[in-house]
Amino acid sequence: FRGLLFKKEFLHTHNAYRAQHGAPPLTFNTELDDAAQKWANQMLAKKKLGHSDTDDGENVFYAWSSETKTLTGKEAVDSWYSEIKDYDFKKSGHQPKTGHFTQVVWKSSTELGVGIATDGNTVFVVGQYRPAGNITNAGYYQKNVLPKGTGNTHTHFDVLLLLLIVQR
Repeated sequence: FRGLLFKKEFLHTHNAYRAQHGAPPLTFNTELDDAAQKWANQMLAKKKLGHSDTDDGENVFYAWSSETKTLTGKEAVDSWYSEIKDYDFKKSGHQPKTGHFTQVVWKSSTELGVGIATDGNTVFVVGQYRPAGNITNAGYYQKNVLPKGTGNTHTHFDVLLLLLIVQR
C-alpha cells in the first residue's frame, strides 16, 4: 500500500463528504493513527473483523480477494458513507445500519486516525474519531448529522486551493 497516498485520500474523502453536511474538516491525530494501526494489525492477525475497546469513535472495514488486493483511501470511506441511503434525516437518534455514515459526517468530531493492515489478499482498515460520534443523548444526532446540502458544496480542499490562488 502506498501509505501516505492512502492516508491523504482517506482524509480528503472524509472531508469532502463532511463539507456536504456542514461539518468542519477533520485533521490527523498521531495518537489515533497509532491506535487505529494497532487495531488493524490485531484484526489481520486474527482474521476477524470487530471493534476495539476504545472510547473514541471507530469505523472498521474489511475486504478480501483471491487476487492481490489493493485499496485506495477513498474506498473504505465510500463504503461507510453509502449507508446514507438508510438514514432518515426526519427521525432523530440512532438508526440501524447507519452508524458508519453518521460517524463519518458527525459534526463534533474533529480528529481522525487511520490504520490499514494487509497480507496481500485480506485488508482491514480502521478509522478512529475524536471526539466520538454516535452519541445517543437527546438532540445529538440532530446537531451532528446534518442533511446533505447543509454545508458548502465545495470541499474544504477546494476552498483552501481557491484561497491559495487568490492570495498569489
